[in-house]
Amino acid sequence: MKIIILGAGQVGGTLAENLASEENDITVVDTDGERLRELQDRIDIRTLQGKASFPSILKQAGADDAEMLVAVTNSDEVNMVACQVAYTLFQTPTKIARIRQSAYMTKDELFNDEACPVDVLISPEQVVTNHIVRLIEHPGALQVMDFAGRKLQLVAVKAYYGGPLVNQELRTIREHMPNVDTRVAAIFRRGKAIVPEGSTVIEVDDEVFFIADRKDIRAVMSEMRRLDSDYKRIIIAGGGNIGLRLAETLEGQYKVKVIDHNLERCHYLSQVLNKAMVFNGNASDKELLLSENIEETDVFCALTNDDEANVMASMLAKRLGARKVMALINNPAYVDLVQGGEIDIAISPQLSTISSLLRHVRKGDVVNVHSLRRGAAEAIEAVAHGDERNSKVVGKNIGDIELPSGTTIGAIVRNDEVLIAHDHIKIESEDHVIMFLTNKKKIKEVEKLFQVGLGFF
Repeated sequence: MKIIILGAGQVGGTLAENLASEENDITVVDTDGERLRELQDRIDIRTLQGKASFPSILKQAGADDAEMLVAVTNSDEVNMVACQVAYTLFQTPTKIARIRQSAYMTKDELFNDEACPVDVLISPEQVVTNHIVRLIEHPGALQVMDFAGRKLQLVAVKAYYGGPLVNQELRTIREHMPNVDTRVAAIFRRGKAIVPEGSTVIEVDDEVFFIADRKDIRAVMSEMRRLDSDYKRIIIAGGGNIGLRLAETLEGQYKVKVIDHNLERCHYLSQVLNKAMVFNGNASDKELLLSENIEETDVFCALTNDDEANVMASMLAKRLGARKVMALINNPAYVDLVQGGEIDIAISPQLSTISSLLRHVRKGDVVNVHSLRRGAAEAIEAVAHGDERNSKVVGKNIGDIELPSGTTIGAIVRNDEVLIAHDHIKIESEDHVIMFLTNKKKIKEVEKLFQVGLGFF
């Protein structure tokens, strides 16, 4: 696929890296020549220095025959104008724009072909907020992903001493939970992926990805680790766009406190928030944290724009007694360094946003994509179409489908029914099939499985 990416920042660069590794034709446009040279030295892409919304620059980038334009510059206005130019002058089929300001997002009539022709809106702040909310709703989870309209969830947990399934073979899950149907989709042990089989033994510190009906998630989590009690008290460090959205989402159900160093911003937060308490100060101030009962806090979320400040504030909060700490980390290279020590969960806005973008790039009828393990693996929800004559999956039992190595089918959603994958289940047309890939080099093979005979799409 020929794709133009406008903006070579963290999101644009990470997306280019992901897509270039899958043999797409990628051109990245940015005004920062040095940043473009860094990208080109690292990955096999074409770069162009210039203003992303200029018609002449888009033409040089190949907009005449590009299949997709992804506008992820730091300016909402540049992203919107670039999509307008691509639509009017080049008839680009798919136009995706990152829009950060909520003032634009509240006007549904603004984004259509008669107004501003953006096919897909991506709001990193909202994506990250949703990600954090799911983690707070599922105490103890490392990652929570929704599929098929939230009927089904894929959850990552760390196996701890004392979990009933730890040091047990996977086939014993049925004995432990006779009334719950679940499937372990993958296990990561010391950073390496293991494709689970019935004889696979779960070890302490394994990162276990399992899939189950939403109502059964807590029951399955309790088999892997001691189940955490529900969270009640949340402290948010940083009252920026993400901090504000998170506080607005949580304040109705949790006791929320927001700390921000900017007095003017604190006045604004106190006006727009209904129940959350707002404090003016530094989140790394030990006395402030102690005075606000950090030792009784269930979750401390450091969400400022400064990675180092987030790391230091989170480490301090943990040492002072916070139960769980999460830190927003903008540099993807830092994520693996900080997560798992004193910081329980490192949140990368770039990798969260990439998941939202990838589903529009995948071929076949792919309705959902989640990037996992910092981009090393992927979970895909694809819709099966056709019949036994023109489809490689429809009419076949799951056990008879020749899946690429490192790929497992976790579940099927048929209308409103959730079916956890077992070899005897036959895939029907219009089934939503949820798959887990530990080897992203096999993406093309998986896409071909769900592409119906020539010309169907």
